[in-house]
Amino acid sequence: MSGHSKWANIKRKKGKNDAIRGKITTKIGREITIAVRMGGPDPVGNMRLKLALQKAKENNIPKDNIKRAIQKGAGATEGQNYEEITYEGYGPAGVAVTVNVLTDNRNRAAAEVRHVFSKYGNSLGETGCVGWMFKSKGIFVVSKENADEDQIMEVALEAGADDVKTEGEEFEIVTTPEAFDDVEKALADAGIETEHASITMVPDNTITLDAEGTEKLEKLIDALEDLDDVQDVYHNGDMVEDEE
Repeated sequence: MSGHSKWANIKRKKGKNDAIRGKITTKIGREITIAVRMGGPDPVGNMRLKLALQKAKENNIPKDNIKRAIQKGAGATEGQNYEEITYEGYGPAGVAVTVNVLTDNRNRAAAEVRHVFSKYGNSLGETGCVGWMFKSKGIFVVSKENADEDQIMEVALEAGADDVKTEGEEFEIVTTPEAFDDVEKALADAGIETEHASITMVPDNTITLDAEGTEKLEKLIDALEDLDDVQDVYHNGDMVEDEE
């Protein structure tokens, strides 16, 4: 998934990704496998696995695929050894872009990411050039149909959330990664269903883009996400929303 904290961007990408569902299934399966290898097969106490399973649920990944990915991570089946790498660069209008990769071939991944940045007239930078602009945050999205503002504010803030925002027809709850579990439990205990829940990278500031800049950034994100090794793309562009 790409974008910053706005659910509109996430929804936009989910819709476009319908055409490449096979790649989504593969990438989420890889994330589950790595999470199990790092923290074990029980999502209780393994936040990374918990979030990967949440992502699988949101994308309707078949249970058999999830089971195979968990077994691979637990060593029940042989599989490649992946390493995690983050690439950083600049998109249109100087937008900061970070690219999270899981790869079994560092040289291939670097060449492919660099090629995409160059192809669309952007530049790949040195490690750390834009990463400092982003902070790890927990994000919950709740439809206004599932709760009213007073209830959301009371439940989320009492559980330790940093902020509650209104984004169109949804509420967006922002937490620290440490408060993620407490807020998730509080929402569940209150019977409030979430549309989306993840720990993601949120920029400190955004760059407002016009329609042309939005189109250029979308092309860059699409091309990066089309690479097999790329798991997530984050940016600080405030894009023009698609008209419904």
